[in-house]
Amino acid sequence: MTEANAKAAVYRIADLHSSERPRERLEALGPQALSSAELIAILLRVGVKGENAVTVAHRLITKFGGLSGLHRAAFKELKNQHGIGKAKAAQIKAAIELGRRLTLEAPQERPTLASPADAAALVQYEMSALEQEHLRVILLDRRNHVLEITEVYKGSVNSSQVRVGELFKEAIRTNASALIVIHNHPSGDPTPSPDDVAVTRAIVQAGKLLDVDVLDHLVIGAGKWVSLKEKGLGFN
Repeated sequence: MTEANAKAAVYRIADLHSSERPRERLEALGPQALSSAELIAILLRVGVKGENAVTVAHRLITKFGGLSGLHRAAFKELKNQHGIGKAKAAQIKAAIELGRRLTLEAPQERPTLASPADAAALVQYEMSALEQEHLRVILLDRRNHVLEITEVYKGSVNSSQVRVGELFKEAIRTNASALIVIHNHPSGDPTPSPDDVAVTRAIVQAGKLLDVDVLDHLVIGAGKWVSLKEKGLGFN
């Protein structure tokens, strides 16, 4: 058996070296050092035949489009995933909701965005792995503290399909002062397209009418990103 096959044959967390087990890594390095999949694996505790808990967690994250997708997913859909069931679905939903409430209860601990790089860092790991285009907005208060990150569109981001008003619904609900638009290019190339520029221009104009400052539009690629504001695209 080759080294690659041997690694692929590790179906149980217990079979991993102690330095690779999520619980041991959390104890040694702290929860911030773990990926989202590893944190979810701790909640799941065990996997299924042919998949350890981390692999199951990766599958869930990929299917639902990250933690925000798991948060939005219907409980019934989540519990029907292979290896999940009612108890594990409840644990995942409860953990994500606790994280959301913590953010609301501790505004002083919310991330503050001072640059496009700060915004990209919040979402790049997750969004660069998505197989479809997703458009999300980061909602900010007057001090550029993050209020919420919400997904408003899934599919090809072009000026004929994106309804600009949809981007501002959550901003109005949360009384956000500003927002940053982010979408990914599954091809891995973050070069803005003409449609990206057209959508940006429409969003900026709508923001002026609604008194919500559109700070930037980022395009996420594979390991890199582009700021349309820095490029002067759609903001002039």
